[in-house]
Order: sequence, then structure tokens, then C-alpha cells
Amino acid sequence: MTSTFIKTFCTFVLLITSLSPVSSLAVTNKTGGVSYYSDFLHGRATASGQLYDKNKLTAAHKKLAFGTKVRVTDLHNNKSVVVTIIDRGPFVKGRIIDLSLAAAKKIDLVRKGVSKIKLEVLK
Repeated sequence: MTSTFIKTFCTFVLLITSLSPVSSLAVTNKTGGVSYYSDFLHGRATASGQLYDKNKLTAAHKKLAFGTKVRVTDLHNNKSVVVTIIDRGPFVKGRIIDLSLAAAKKIDLVRKGVSKIKLEVLK
């Protein structure tokens, strides 16, 4: 193999990995707003094709790959929940994740509706 081929191949690999939904460094730890899905969406298709089930521990994020597991910790009460990304959103300024109803219940979010959280991508 020539060195030109190897350089081209390495450049190609770097380009492809940089185009993935989220680089490994992009959203490792982040703070921001959280909200949760309404019951109205229960049973409807999400961006991943899965049906939204209000009783499962799932969430929506703008960029994280579907299937990514994240820990969401409410910064007001320190309660946390691990969820799987299955949808896109939220599309409200300042919010970084939307939780399913079951996940919102785990961190006592239902009564407040919105809160500030820390999001950690799990490996």
C-alpha cells in the first residue's frame, strides 16, 4: 500500500466518524432544562420508529444517537434516572432533554413540569 492511500483512508475514517450523530466528547456532561412528554403522545411513533410508551424509561435528545443511555439528575433534589434516547427534541430554548412520564416520576418532575438537570452520557 502506498502512503497516499493510507493517508486518504485515514482522512476518510476521520471524516466518517466526525459525521456520526454525536462525537464521543460532545455531550458527555451537560446541564440544562428538562421537561417530559404529555400523555397525548403515548402510543405514537417517535423519530427512531419506536412507539412512545409513557411507562418506559426513555427520552428525546436533539443529537444523541438512538439507543444511547444517559443519566439525568435533577439538580434541585439530586434524584436521578437512567433513560434510553429514542426520539428527537426538545425544541424549546434552554431544554436539553424530554423524559417519558415514567422517567419524570422517578425524579419527581411531574408536579414541577420543568427543572434543571445534569445529563451524563453512559458508556
